[in-house]
Amino acid sequence: MEEIYKKLLFVGGKGGVGKSTTAAGIAFNAANQGLQTLLVSTDPAHNLGDILHEKISSRITRVSKYLSAIEIDAEKETDTYIASIRENMANVVQVSMLEEVNRQLDIAKASPGADEAALFDKIISIILEEGRRFDTIIFDTAPTGHTIRLLSLPELMGVWIDGLLEKREKTNRNYSQLLYDGKEVDDPIYETLKNRQYRFRKVREIMLDPAQTGFVFVLNPERLAILETEKAIKILDKYQLRVKSLVINKVLPAFADGKFLAERRSSEKLYIKQIENLFYKQNLYYVPLFSEDISTMRSLEKYSAYLVKGAK
Repeated sequence: MEEIYKKLLFVGGKGGVGKSTTAAGIAFNAANQGLQTLLVSTDPAHNLGDILHEKISSRITRVSKYLSAIEIDAEKETDTYIASIRENMANVVQVSMLEEVNRQLDIAKASPGADEAALFDKIISIILEEGRRFDTIIFDTAPTGHTIRLLSLPELMGVWIDGLLEKREKTNRNYSQLLYDGKEVDDPIYETLKNRQYRFRKVREIMLDPAQTGFVFVLNPERLAILETEKAIKILDKYQLRVKSLVINKVLPAFADGKFLAERRSSEKLYIKQIENLFYKQNLYYVPLFSEDISTMRSLEKYSAYLVKGAK
């Protein structure tokens, strides 16, 4: 899988299809090839620690010589995110306004999307700061809807920041003309917004560069997983985020016998045909259904071997 060599790789898909196992398998392969690899979980239902048999937290944990992992705690990141805004505002607003500012921040913290904004802020930090010491960073994302919102944030928040800067610049210009004879006004809020604009643009530039960033979706040969993957690819296309590879997981092996499995395989063949017709532009990697859970490093190595075989 060529995505192993990307600087960034986002692994998405419907809940329960094997995203975390696939992300761990890709990371395992990258590390085995001597690439300093960081595996990041953004899924609230973290299970990387279970797969890797390590205690993974919100701090980067070294799993082996070339593999490290981190599980982002969205609630903790939201608290940190709001606290940083609160601290910045305390330095630029009048004391008499602080109570109202804090009240508004408390409302914002409880608002829909606050966790995602904080989560994305953490992801930006990982990409821009940790990217300097890791050869590849692999993101194990939450189920599809969350992934789409997360990946669309660079563009959406970039537009929002651009709008805020434009309004702030106009206000500063009018303010300086009225009170300071046109002299430039020192505005720390404007500088903070400019810094965030730069970070959003930088990350979006990296994510839109196919030489640096890859997107892999995992699905099972089942109707709902196929439909959800098709919708996700179309939506991400609108943001110029191209999904190049799909992992079709839990395919019944040829040696599985019995009447029930024979009937199951018959319907599965129809779904696989549908996958090949719908996703002819994508590289397809098939992984069989294993007789045991992927719960040891040995079984993860066996699983990961299918991810580096040539795509069909």
